Amino acid sequence: MQQVNIHEAKTNLSRLIEQAVNGNPFIIAKSGKPMVTVSAYTPPPNPANRVGFLKGMPAVPEDFDAMGREEIQAMFEDPK
Repeated sequence: MQQVNIHEAKTNLSRLIEQAVNGNPFIIAKSGKPMVTVSAYTPPPNPANRVGFLKGMPAVPEDFDAMGREEIQAMFEDPK
């Protein structure tokens, strides 16, 4: 892996970034001591973006729209 000092990295940043994006990461050093590694960014996969990723997982009861109807209705009725 290529190692460059901070001054060289500042001078050639565009070229070095292009190099990293093309699969050649590099190390930035200060006084010959490695400080950071620069490599291309790879975003993590987001499962929520997949179409149909929950298919078959949730089970919705047939009476879903009637669940709790009595309890909810009782909250709005006059308790005489």
